[in-house]
Amino acid sequence: MDIATIAGIAGAWICLLAGIIMAQGNFMLFFDPASILVTVAGSFCTLITSNELNYILKIANIAKLCFFPPEMNSKDMIVTLVSFSEKARREGLLALEDDLSELNDDFLKKGIQLVVDGTDPELVRRIMETELEYIMERHDKGKKLFDDWGFLAPAFGMIGTLIGLILMMANLEDKAAIGPGMATALITTLYGSILANVLFIPLSNKLAVRNNQEILIKLIMIEGTLSIQAGDNPRIVRDKLISFLEPSQREEITQEVGD
Repeated sequence: MDIATIAGIAGAWICLLAGIIMAQGNFMLFFDPASILVTVAGSFCTLITSNELNYILKIANIAKLCFFPPEMNSKDMIVTLVSFSEKARREGLLALEDDLSELNDDFLKKGIQLVVDGTDPELVRRIMETELEYIMERHDKGKKLFDDWGFLAPAFGMIGTLIGLILMMANLEDKAAIGPGMATALITTLYGSILANVLFIPLSNKLAVRNNQEILIKLIMIEGTLSIQAGDNPRIVRDKLISFLEPSQREEITQEVGD
């Protein structure tokens, strides 16, 4: 569970609610079913129009990645790849076939299988990099859902405001209704801004973080797989792979893997 995502969204809502309380506002003034319908349902329908349906159906699972990220540990991956390089140097590449069933990552499993099968190194690189490109493309499509919704929600908020203003102007002779009518008209803009800035844009940014984390792991896998195939010394493999990490993480892995 990603505590930062949950705490950030919850904190933003708390700040909004506290602001209303401090301003001595009435919560019911900020509740309007018609505005919710226009802003949330309207923007979602347009989201369906502008994106692939199979990704729309997965939107809950995509959002779930922001709160419950998959386990991605670059340190453990480097340790695994260095151990594979040691085994390959000691027993040969074919010995790695015994470890394939223990790998949980299909991307790495495919790479090691290609190496065991004696595939040309350039072809191994091309296959793994092509799959990585498609992974990035899928991630971009998932992130695009929240980018689009973050754009559409304020737009529908403004549309709702214009609808409210038109209705208010139609009853302009009733001066007592102007103030409440204006407040109701502005609520949709408020809804759209809150949805975009408290929910959709932050979720899109967190998905970008998840994408970068996974791509880093995949790049480590590609470099490690090719180094194993090339028969590099395990120490060289380790030094290659830790170069992908921040300096603060390198010493810990160096101590664990050793020379």
